[in-house]
Amino acid sequence: MNWRELQESGVTVVGGAVSGGLDSCTIARWLTDKGFTVEGFTVDLGQPDEENLDAVVDRMLGCGAASAVVLDGREPLAQAGLKVLQSQARYEGGYWNTTGIARPVTVSAILAELHNRDIGVLFHGATGRGNDQVRFQLTSNMLDPELTVYAPWRDPEFVAEFPGRQQMLDYCAAKSLPIKPTGESRYSTDANFLGLTHEAGDLEDVTLPPFFLEPGMGVWPWDAPDQPQTITVRWEEGVPVALDGEEMGLVAIFEAANAAAGKHAVGIGTHVIENRFVGVKSRGIYEAPGMELLGASYEFLLQFVLDRRSRDLLNDLSRTISTQIYQGYWHDLATTSALAALEPISRLATGTISVRVYRGTVFFESAEDTLEAMPHSLYTDDSSMEALGSYDHADAEGFLKVLGISAKNVGSRQVPDMDRSE
Repeated sequence: MNWRELQESGVTVVGGAVSGGLDSCTIARWLTDKGFTVEGFTVDLGQPDEENLDAVVDRMLGCGAASAVVLDGREPLAQAGLKVLQSQARYEGGYWNTTGIARPVTVSAILAELHNRDIGVLFHGATGRGNDQVRFQLTSNMLDPELTVYAPWRDPEFVAEFPGRQQMLDYCAAKSLPIKPTGESRYSTDANFLGLTHEAGDLEDVTLPPFFLEPGMGVWPWDAPDQPQTITVRWEEGVPVALDGEEMGLVAIFEAANAAAGKHAVGIGTHVIENRFVGVKSRGIYEAPGMELLGASYEFLLQFVLDRRSRDLLNDLSRTISTQIYQGYWHDLATTSALAALEPISRLATGTISVRVYRGTVFFESAEDTLEAMPHSLYTDDSSMEALGSYDHADAEGFLKVLGISAKNVGSRQVPDMDRSE
């Protein structure tokens, strides 16, 4: 859909998901010049790169928006991030998809405000080459099928006028728009308190080492302290409730974990040449110190709780949920079902895990291995090499004889004709 079709359908007011960046400022003024009343909505996701979200409101108003408001999304983002931790849902290259999970949180918050104001059109500044356009579109379509989503970067007239970043800068300068100073930034960053995504600009040149990037949530490993630190996480039914013995809410847990882990370069600088959903490859550098710290701690806890079959189930759920988040299907049946299947595992994940962090790595240190502290642990002395536990070595004789029947058949009838020259 293009802007002319919107006008012809009688639309006069449009609501936008805006960040206050160059794209948002350009689009707001461009649509205003076309005769639309623009209302901007910014969701507070604890963006580490934006010290004052009120400045976003001021910029949007200065770019022609009739109104601009900041909506609270911190608690919903924390709850969504928790599901990512519980499912251990990483994407290609092992990175926590913090941008992907933030999009449905953002859209959900904005849709509620659009309904309150009786606005039937949502616009966003996601590029036509990326994943975010899919996430905005699918989330909007699932939560409000009647809503119209307008994407300027898929409007041929907008793209013709702004083929690149420089044209937008020239436009903003000509219109005297109060855009956020860009300085000499060599890349683009998308931020929320779960993590940062860096891409574009000089990062697109894979012949360049990425170390010109300045981490926003920590330091590179070689700049981290040369002394390890022990951090203890208390989990109750799959929820982190205390860090180093201090109880706190979920948002505060993420923030404290970010600070503690980022200082030691944990989760900083994950490098991925990923396959975007639209079919092209892109280079990204990711930061998620708190997610990495808490995720590693939770994985160590799960090792005590999961048996062989439940581990296989979790691995399948993890792969499904990770892909669903990345592709924008957070609200569909597959994700809903996968999250429901995850609940029994999460309910049993209670325990206290201590980890040691050092220059980008999280090491298991210890677990409070008592029935009271970790009531659902399956770890016992049955596997001990000492004379402990109820497992009798001699009982394995029959077990191995049964396994040996099929192994001998394979050995006599198949192995001789297998090409295993290596």
